[in-house]
Amino acid sequence: MVPEALPATKPKALNYALPLARGEHLVIYDAEDIPDPGQLRHAASRFAAQPEIDCLQAELVIDNAGENALTALFAGEYAGQFGLMLPLLARLKLPMPLGGTSNHFRVAALREVGGWDAFNVTEDADLGVRLSRLRYRTATMASRTREEAPVTLESWMRQRTRWVKGWMQTFLVHNRRPGRFLEDIGWRGFIAFQIYVGSLILSAPLHATFMLSVVAALLWPGAAPATFGPWELASLGVVLIGYGGAAALVVAGLLRIGRPELLGYQVLLPAYWLLHSVAAAQALHELLTRPYFWAKTAHGQTRLARRVVSQPE
Repeated sequence: MVPEALPATKPKALNYALPLARGEHLVIYDAEDIPDPGQLRHAASRFAAQPEIDCLQAELVIDNAGENALTALFAGEYAGQFGLMLPLLARLKLPMPLGGTSNHFRVAALREVGGWDAFNVTEDADLGVRLSRLRYRTATMASRTREEAPVTLESWMRQRTRWVKGWMQTFLVHNRRPGRFLEDIGWRGFIAFQIYVGSLILSAPLHATFMLSVVAALLWPGAAPATFGPWELASLGVVLIGYGGAAALVVAGLLRIGRPELLGYQVLLPAYWLLHSVAAAQALHELLTRPYFWAKTAHGQTRLARRVVSQPE
């Protein structure tokens, strides 16, 4: 049991437990997780075979994806993020924000980086960047952990608000001394961090602004440009590349995990991204008023049987 003391966060509890760890390796699982049965053996084998690796992130998949439209959209997001994006960052040796669960560590490396930031409400993202800054190697592993997506809008909003607030914290903390950050992580890592983590924060308000401009152009014809010139063409290209790339990542991720029946729900992505905009606004307000507040996610609400999925090819 963790003594009652602020901040009341998951990373504070992890830091309290870290000195009690007696083994060579350590793994973090959330209570609702269902990891593949051989995941621990797989991780131990990778650590033994590749001593240069200090942290392994397993692939997270949603096993109640077919419950409703919200869980289907959440599953598509996870499929692209953990099945494609994070492995790419790992292969390119770029800073890789962790997923908060199914993180396998060498205990020595975890202690050397100081454990988790007890005040960051996305301690996983911060720790992944900090490992990279201190030149520790993070990789992904071909083993899956099944998670339960929030089944109600209220639960989803609480979780997403906390996530966006934590990304804001991570972005601000690591950019507090940009020269030192650049020296630690190098140009490639520095630029990748600004683009990746920055886009997690800015994409939501930019999407809301774009949708409002589209509505304004439809309702008030004078708001739309009278001619279609190079600037308008470039703007259209940005829209197609941005939205097309995001949608393609989701589609490719779902096909990869063998869930094509969820593709139809993805036409709702623009509406789903508007929900992100609401969460981002709430996250900014919380960052200014109660930055260390941890809004808990309700689990155990799914009506579907939790199931084992096949291993990735």
